[in-house]
Amino acid sequence: MFIHLGGEKIIRASELIAIFDLSIEKSSKISKQFVTYASRDKKVEVIGEEESKSLVVTQSKVYYSPISSMTLKKRAHQLLTT
Repeated sequence: MFIHLGGEKIIRASELIAIFDLSIEKSSKISKQFVTYASRDKKVEVIGEEESKSLVVTQSKVYYSPISSMTLKKRAHQLLTT
């Protein structure tokens, strides 16, 4: 099963660890540190040209997605319940 994250980016549902609203990056010091370390290791990818709305954490990368966290969570939930 796959989840479309926006643009042309699709990931395997089995790789998904977490989906966060982008506001978590501003409100949580630990989240900000996590993204900083991932950036240093070149494991961050911004999807598309639109404004990012969510942060998607997978086993190998962190993605900035233009799709809202609620929409992504619904997509993931639909895959897990079917």
